[in-house]
Amino acid sequence: MYFIGYDIGSSSIKAALVEAGTGKALAVVNAPEKEMAILAPESGWAEQDPEDWWKYVCEATRKLLKQTGVSASEIKGIGISYQMHGLVLLDAEGRTLRNSIIWCDSRAVPYGAKAFEELGAEKCSEHLLNSPGNFTASKLKWVKEEEPETYARIHHFMLPGDYIAYRLSGSVNTTISGLSEGIFWDFKNHEVAGWLLDYYGLKRAHIPEIVPTFSEQGQVSLEGTAASGLAPGTPILYRAGDQPNNALSLNVFRPGEVAATGGTSGVMYAITDSLSVKESSRVNNFAHVNYSADQAFIGKLLCINGAGIQYRWLLNNLDVASYEEMNALADSVPIGSEGVVILPFGNGAERMLNNRRVGTRILNINLNTHNKAHLCRAALEGIAFSFVYGMEIMNSDGITARVIRAGDDNLFRSALFSRTIASLLGKEIEIYHTTGAIGAARACLVNGSSLEAYGKQIKDNDFVMSYQPATDIKAYRQAYQQWKKELESNIKTN
Repeated sequence: MYFIGYDIGSSSIKAALVEAGTGKALAVVNAPEKEMAILAPESGWAEQDPEDWWKYVCEATRKLLKQTGVSASEIKGIGISYQMHGLVLLDAEGRTLRNSIIWCDSRAVPYGAKAFEELGAEKCSEHLLNSPGNFTASKLKWVKEEEPETYARIHHFMLPGDYIAYRLSGSVNTTISGLSEGIFWDFKNHEVAGWLLDYYGLKRAHIPEIVPTFSEQGQVSLEGTAASGLAPGTPILYRAGDQPNNALSLNVFRPGEVAATGGTSGVMYAITDSLSVKESSRVNNFAHVNYSADQAFIGKLLCINGAGIQYRWLLNNLDVASYEEMNALADSVPIGSEGVVILPFGNGAERMLNNRRVGTRILNINLNTHNKAHLCRAALEGIAFSFVYGMEIMNSDGITARVIRAGDDNLFRSALFSRTIASLLGKEIEIYHTTGAIGAARACLVNGSSLEAYGKQIKDNDFVMSYQPATDIKAYRQAYQQWKKELESNIKTN
């Protein structure tokens, strides 16, 4: 018996097959071979055709079944992870009305900013736990105002994962976690935020039926079978956005547990059971996968745009062959990079810095003594320090971390990077080898079992190692305080 999991990204679709009993991953495949295109009809816009996601889900499914030799009839559940905050619009016949406005599209910013000002920070923070911002609700408002003919034909709106579930099953539904990421959910009243819909002039009838995150959300239809190769009647048992799903994949469910991601951008995703927020302009708050009225588990998400992209820039512009070589060079330099400081924020405005564009700064270079090894260490330290700075913001928002769990991606493969964070935060960092698609596949287990059984599968299959804080952290503290001083000086001038 097997489960299949999908990760619907903006670059590609990943599909994973795992054994239901053990959680062992048999294979993970990607489609397409090249990255999917992101359309930008105007500056700041970002769109994708949902039909492309569906096409590559089907391609990845058939590829996975062929590669593993597993029969479709042996697959007993489907889990779906997806790019958050996207907007998909369907007409009464279930056809898409336009391209999806995806997560990185910024056209709705003015609508969200106006709503936050007119509705008030207190009400938004108390009920939505966020500013309406550039999230799905604001994107839908943009369609209403800028494309009224399209808006008039809407029968339902969906998030990207809702759309894939619909194409597989024909069932139109969504989850509380999904609605919260779109900023449609009132946490104080535990219901759809009707007052926000009224403010934006949106229709309640456009919201799909709400189903639990872990539940039978539909079954593969005959049409879904013909396109994907999955067996008819295969149940969809789980659905969540990519960041809550990444946390789930790392066994992060309980207050005090933090999931960290160190890819092109960096993410700290911490669980709390408190609805109190102080940093709604810098930290996002979503219903976690195990959220309920009785257990209001919230995922606090802090994003750092300038993370791995900084290290990749160095790789592309230094005379080095690989990240491994860069890590070795960095290890040859003392903590603090002998005074060199890098602020890694050259990937646009940083929400955690109140949407300022600080940019990348390379500071304090002595042309007689410093070399590329110092740049490598200063870059790794600068990115690590940005994670620590972000955690300080989350601490001010009520988060007390007990343990940090991370995937073994590029940044966390560096012992220097991981130990710097562990030492400054005084917390162990556990490293796991997994993917969002594998986590989504295993999540099918929770529908008939428990989070504890799910967590055991992660520990049995994925644990790699852990990094402990250093016993003497004086040098780390000095280096971090120097970096923080430079950052705050630059913030004042921007």
